[in-house]
This record gives sequence, structure tokens and C-alpha cells, in this order.
Amino acid sequence: MTAKFALVALALLQGVRCDLLDYGDYEDGHDTTVNQMLVPRSHQEDATIVLNNLLKEYDKTLRPDIGVKPTVIDVGIYVNSIGPVSSIDMEYQIDIIFAQSWVDTRLRYNSSSTTMPTLTLNSNMVGLIWLPDTIFRNSKNADSHWITTPNQLLRIRNNGTILYTLRMTINAECQLQLHNFPMDEHSCPLVFSSYGYPRDEIIYKWNRNSVATSDQKYWRLYQFDFMGLRNTTDMLTTTAGEYVLMTVYFDLSRRMGYFTIQTYIPCILTVVLSWVSFWIKSDATPARTALGITTVLTMTTLSTVARNSLPRVSYVTALDLFVTVCFLFVFAAMIEYAMLNYYFYSIRRPPPKTRRKAYSSFTMTLPPRPMMPMGNSLFWNDYEDNCLYECLDGKDCTSFFCCYEECKEGGWRRGRVHVNIRELDSYSRVFFPTSFLLFNIVYWVSYLYL
Repeated sequence: MTAKFALVALALLQGVRCDLLDYGDYEDGHDTTVNQMLVPRSHQEDATIVLNNLLKEYDKTLRPDIGVKPTVIDVGIYVNSIGPVSSIDMEYQIDIIFAQSWVDTRLRYNSSSTTMPTLTLNSNMVGLIWLPDTIFRNSKNADSHWITTPNQLLRIRNNGTILYTLRMTINAECQLQLHNFPMDEHSCPLVFSSYGYPRDEIIYKWNRNSVATSDQKYWRLYQFDFMGLRNTTDMLTTTAGEYVLMTVYFDLSRRMGYFTIQTYIPCILTVVLSWVSFWIKSDATPARTALGITTVLTMTTLSTVARNSLPRVSYVTALDLFVTVCFLFVFAAMIEYAMLNYYFYSIRRPPPKTRRKAYSSFTMTLPPRPMMPMGNSLFWNDYEDNCLYECLDGKDCTSFFCCYEECKEGGWRRGRVHVNIRELDSYSRVFFPTSFLLFNIVYWVSYLYL
């Protein structure tokens, strides 16, 4: 009797020793094996049996409760990052974890253990059950993350509730309205819905914490500030039916720092530089001409560079308006010297002798300096004839402005503004800076505060 008891005890000890050796061989390289030692073998067998029973007669091509009621999909989005935003391509990039939850009564089970209310399954199980055919309607392209393993999660609760999450990176379309560029604000949407199931078969709903975001300091917005988000639910009517349309709007505001340094400040300095010619002597033609041409070419270059940050839209943006007005100021400064130079040398040019003789022979036949009334005006015939050339170089003096001293004489010239062409630079020193200052006040107040 004692010998038989000793043999049984020895066999039990040997079995325990063999089991420990089997697990010990994998202890260093496989932590999961150690965890399996802590899980009763009955639980593993129970999970396997549950899955086999659930999928035994399961048809993944049919949605839950088909022909009975619509399937309700609770959705939620966790935003990992947003950006960059491309104004030229009118799109933005977003990295999200997209979560969908629904009830499939065919996957209800009764677990023999209270510690297994939920089955967390491998991503390989995703293809074995029915999934919603959710699509992102405004996505240009999208990629799922597969490193180091497919970034998918599938959980089945014992009441048939399924949680399916997927991490993806989406390049979504965002129609930017660039009228106020670069002081513009945008709401970039992320739109999704079912591809084939209309509203009477699938209904999407936002869950309690519908949209959440990560720490924004890791986002790659660069030229934009994130102002907030909001989500909506709409209906989309097509020839195939009426679909539930879910939309998340991300509100973005553009930062002006880059464009202030690259465009606004250079344009302002170029305009101010063009005013230097007003303090250069009028007879310094090479200096003033070179300065005018240089500033015009500089503004042309700045205008081209500013347009490189924009798509080829047909309307005028705020930046286009500013650059165009700056170009006009620079061009006007150059035209000012052209006018000054033309009139200055025209008044000093002696009249042709032939015309002098013709008019002098005409005046000798008349009494000297007779005064003839014309309405309410008086003039001298010979002075009138001589002034035809000296005043406006062969043109009649019918313009509103008179630019020469001779134009001040005679009653018929009354009511016209006299401009001393020699003082044109003095006028420009006041007119150009004042006009540009007023333009800037109106421009910045209109786009920043109105």
C-alpha cells in the first residue's frame, strides 16, 4: 500500500515538473506564454467555443436586423493631428481614429465566466463579420495604418454590441474662399455616410463624446490657427435614395506673419522708395529714371511671388488689391517725373520761326492791341495768337488745368486752376504719402475689423 502511494506521488511530481519545464523554455522570449499560465485553460476554451458558435451560421453579407428595422451606427472621431493645409490644391490632411459601434443580435452570447463580458479580437477577425460601408465623401485619398500591425480594433460584448475602430490618414477637399486672403478664415469639412445603405436601412448618430482632439502642439497647421470644431447631421437626397450625411467642420484662421514679412513689408518699402525721386533734382534724368524703373520692376517681382501661394482663382483677393495699389503708386511716381520733364522742356523750347512770321504778318494788318469783347471776356488778338504755342504747344486752351504762367493771363482763362509745373515735385511730396496712408487705413480696417 505504501509503495503504491509512493508511485502515484512520484507520477504527479513528474507531471508538474514537465509542465514547468515546458513553460520555462519560452519564458525569456514570449511574455504571452507567461500570461497564459495565469489564465485558466477553461476560459480560453470557452472563448474559442463562443466564437465558433457565433460564426458557425453567421452571414457577413447581411446587415443586422435586415427587414426588421434600420441598423443604428454610433460614430465618434478622435483627431490625432490636422495639417498641413494646401491653399493651392484646396485640401487638408487629417489623421484620425474613426470609431463605429452598432448592435448585431446574431453575435450575442452567454459567457460561462463573468470575467468575459467582452471579447477583444485580432484584426484578422474583422473580415469575418458584417461591417458598415462607411465612406468619406470629400476625401481625395485615404490610407490605413498597417505598421507594425493593422491599426484596427474589434470588440464584441455579450449583448451583441460591436465596437470597430480604425486609424487612417485622409486628404480631404476643402473649398477655400480666398477673397480675404491672407486674412481669411475657413471651415474645412470632413463628410462621411453610407455608400449603399439609405436612411431606411442605416442611421448614423453621434455618440456622447462624438469628436475629441489630441494635443494641438503636435499638429502641422503652420500658416493656420485651430479655432474649434462642430459636427452636424444632414440628409443627402440622390437618385439611389436618401442618405444620412455626417459632417465635422474644423474652423481654421490663417496667420499673417509669413505674408507680412514676404509681401506686405517689401511692398510698402518699395512704394516709399519710389518717393525718393521727388527730392531729386528735375534735371537729374538718369537718376530719377533708373529709380523709377527699378521700383516698377521690383513691384512686378513681388506681385508674381505673392501669386505663387494662391491657386489661379478668377476673383481679386485682399493681397492682390494691396499689391496692385502699391504698383499703381510706384508707376504714378514714375509718370509724375515724365510729366515734369515733358512740360519743363516744352516751355523752354523756342517756337518755330515760320509760325512766328505768319502770325506777325497777320498782326501788322491790325491796329495795335485792339480789345474785342467776347461775351463777358476780353482778350488781345496778337497775345492770343502767340499764346497758342507758348501755352499748350499748338493746342487750344480748353482744358481745366493751365500749367504755364501765360495761362493765367486773359479773362477767357478765368475759372481754370493754375498749376505751377515747377512745383509738381513739392505737390507730390505731400499728395503721395497722404494718399498711401489713407489707403492703408481703409484697407486694414476693412479687412481686419469689418
